[in-house]
Amino acid sequence: MPTFYIDGQPYTYEGGGKLLQYCLDHGIEIPFFCYHPALSIPANCRMCLVETGLPQKDRQTGEYLREPDGSLKVAWGPKPVPACTTDLVPDLHVRTHRTSQTVRQTQQSVLEFILINHPLDCPICDQAGECPLQIWTYKYGPEGSRFEEEKVHKPKRIRLGPHVVLDAERCINCTRCVRFTEEISQSRQLTIVHRGNLNYPATAQGQPFDDPYSLNTVDICPVGALTSADHRFKARPWEMNYTPTICTGCARGCNAYVWVRDNLVMRLTPRKNLAINQYWLCDEGRLDYAKYNERRASGLRQAGDVPVAWEEGLEALALFIEKHQGKILFVGSAYASVETLYVLAAFREQVSPESPLLYVPHIQPGWGDHLLRKDDRTPNSYGAQALGYRPAAVKEIAALLEGGSYTLLYWVEDDPALAELLPILPAGVAVVAHLYQLVEGYERLDWVLPAATHLESFGTYVNFEGRAQTVQPARQWQQMKPEDWFYLPKSRLDAAGQAVDRWRHPEHIPDCLPSYQMLLKLAQKLRKPLDWPSDHLPIWEKLRATLPFMAGAVYPKLLRKEMFRHNQLEFAIRV
Repeated sequence: MPTFYIDGQPYTYEGGGKLLQYCLDHGIEIPFFCYHPALSIPANCRMCLVETGLPQKDRQTGEYLREPDGSLKVAWGPKPVPACTTDLVPDLHVRTHRTSQTVRQTQQSVLEFILINHPLDCPICDQAGECPLQIWTYKYGPEGSRFEEEKVHKPKRIRLGPHVVLDAERCINCTRCVRFTEEISQSRQLTIVHRGNLNYPATAQGQPFDDPYSLNTVDICPVGALTSADHRFKARPWEMNYTPTICTGCARGCNAYVWVRDNLVMRLTPRKNLAINQYWLCDEGRLDYAKYNERRASGLRQAGDVPVAWEEGLEALALFIEKHQGKILFVGSAYASVETLYVLAAFREQVSPESPLLYVPHIQPGWGDHLLRKDDRTPNSYGAQALGYRPAAVKEIAALLEGGSYTLLYWVEDDPALAELLPILPAGVAVVAHLYQLVEGYERLDWVLPAATHLESFGTYVNFEGRAQTVQPARQWQQMKPEDWFYLPKSRLDAAGQAVDRWRHPEHIPDCLPSYQMLLKLAQKLRKPLDWPSDHLPIWEKLRATLPFMAGAVYPKLLRKEMFRHNQLEFAIRV
C-alpha cells in the first residue's frame, strides 16, 4: 500500500482520498470549520491549513535526494494548503501544527480573524460546551485580541422558520447550512445574503425555512448562529447525559442520541450510521420526544383510574384473565420490541391459542421522502410480521369484538390506535392495555399496565430493510435493578444528585416495567410459567439464535464491554 508521512510518522492508505478525512478516520486531530464528510468542500474557513511537500528526485538518475542525516530531502510548498482539499499521494509529507511553527501561527491568525466580529456571548449561547469555535480557540487560538474597534452588528434572534432561530452576528460563513439545503435536503431554502463582513445565511424574502430537515443545520453549525427554537435556553450539554438509541418515528430506525436531564428527555440528535441515516435526522422525528415526558402511564391501574400495588394487582389481573380464558383477542404493536412481541405470542399460546395475532399498521401515504422518512410510521412492523402478526385496521378489530367470540381485548403498546378504537369499542368487552401514555378515554379500560418505552428498557427493533437494532435504557424507572441503574449513562448532576435536592423531581421517574417482564410475571401468576428468564440478555441471546433477522443485532452491554477492553488496550499501547 502507498505510504505518506504526517509529522515524520509513516501512514498507509488505500484508494486515495483527502488528507483531512484520513486524519478524521484515524484520530489525528486537525482543526476545521467548513468541512463536513457528507458535503462538498469549499475550503473557505482555512482552519485546516498544513504544510505539504514531496521528496526531491535527481532529474538524471531518478533517485531520491537525501539530507546529510540520510532522511529524504523534501521540497516543501511555498505556503500552507487546506488539508480538506489535499489529495493523498505516495510519499506525501505533511507538517501540522505539531511540528510547524508556520502552521501554528497561521491557525492563530485565522482564529483571530474569525473572532474580530464574533460576539463574546459564550455564557448565554446555546452552543457553549459543544462549540467547535470555542474548543479550537482554547486549543489553538491567540492569547488575546488586538481588535479594539466596535464589532459589526447584524440581525439577531431572527426566526427563520418554525424550528430554527438565527443569530447572524455569530455566523462565520462556513456555508455548511447552505450546502446542506442544496445537496442533502435539496430544498435550496438557504443562501448567503449581502457581502463582505455583513453577510449571513437567510431565506428568500418572505419565505420561511420550513425544510423538514431544517434542524440538521443546527447540528452542523460550528458556532451558535443557528439554534433550535424548541431547545433554546433549556439545558446545557454538560447538564445532560446522552445515550445511543434509535428514532421510532418511522420504519427507517434512524440512529440518534437521546439527551436526558432530571429524568426528562430534553432533545434527540442524530448519531452517525452511514448504512441507515448517515448523519441526519428529520425534524418531526427529533421533536417527537415530548411523548416520553407527558401523560406517562405510571403505576398499575384498575377499573379506570384506581392505583393498585404491583404484586396484588398482578394477582387480581391473573384471576381476571382466567375468567376470560379462551376468549381473549390479542393485539400486539409495531411500536413494541421484538422481545415483547415474541413473549406475547408465547403468552397467547397459554391462555387463548385460538386468537389471531394482530397489529395495527400506521401507514401515512405521502409522508415519506427521498432522504430518510418512510410512509410506515412504526419502528418494528418488519419484526411484527416476521413473528407472525397480521396487520388489521382498527375497524376490523372492532368488528371481531362485536361477534361475541371474544370477551377480553388484550392490547399491547399502541397508544394511537387504542385512542381511535375506544369510541367504537363494543359495550361489554373488557380491555387490558399496556400503555406508554394515558390516552383519552383510558378510564374505560379495565386494567392499565404502564409499559416502559424504548428509552427505558432494552429492546430490539427491525427497520424496513430488515436491520435489527438493540437499544439500551436512557432513563430511570422506579423498579430498575441496581445493576441497571449503575449501567445507565448519567450526567454529573444526575449521578451526584439526591432525592432531596431542589432540582430533583422524583415524579419524573415513571413506575413502569418492560411489557415482556409483565407478561412473564402474569404467566407465573396464572400458573402457566413461560420457559423464559426475566433478564433481558438471556432472552436476547435466545432470540438471536432463533430468529434469522436478529443475526445482525449487537447487544449494547456487550458492545460497551468490548469498547472498554479496546480502550484499555489502546491506552496501554500509547503508554
